[in-house]
Amino acid sequence: MDALWPALFLSLKVACWATIINLVLGVGTGYLLARARFPGRDVLDTLLTLPMVMPPTVLGYYLLVLVGRRSWLGGWLHDTLGVNLIFSWQGAVLAAAIVAFPLVFKPARAAFESVDSQLEQAARVLGVSELALFFRVTLPLAWRGILAGLLLAFARAMGEFGATLMVAGSIPGKTQTLSIAIYEAVQAGQDDAANQLVLITSAVCVAALLLAGRLAPGRLAREENAR
Repeated sequence: MDALWPALFLSLKVACWATIINLVLGVGTGYLLARARFPGRDVLDTLLTLPMVMPPTVLGYYLLVLVGRRSWLGGWLHDTLGVNLIFSWQGAVLAAAIVAFPLVFKPARAAFESVDSQLEQAARVLGVSELALFFRVTLPLAWRGILAGLLLAFARAMGEFGATLMVAGSIPGKTQTLSIAIYEAVQAGQDDAANQLVLITSAVCVAALLLAGRLAPGRLAREENAR
């Protein structure tokens, strides 16, 4: 099938870039909300979690309003930087990153909150700077939960459909990801092609979920207790 490999490679590229973005933003906001106390903290947590429960088509509409050529942000990006996110693979990355963001943010926050604060305080007493404390103490203790969230986000980004279709469209070889290619194949009555695409997408997502399950902090603790 001609559309199989381009759609697969594009989906992997979109999922990888979306996961990298969420590694920075999701871990950063997870750490902020786990450690900081400020007014509106719960409201911010709710807003950051919304993409998990909001219909992807609604998120896609919001993105169109936000970064479309007629919006102030989309117009500024186009006129100043020459960037057009609509009907581009970069737009697909943006849509996938937003949809998958809570799957990194929530596990990261939970992982940071589970770190023993006494260990961090002991490091401070020894004169460790806050930056070194994060990379040498907090992050190593929380990495399993963060990595599990990143794997879930990667699988979610691989299968993203609604928001991606609205923002990036379905241009073969340019914005047509695996999930969109499946939709197009079913609409065209190409059952064999749809079956191939479904099997590939399912295999990648199952592998990511199995790895995420193996890295879950709760499972690790149960295995250690069983020994």
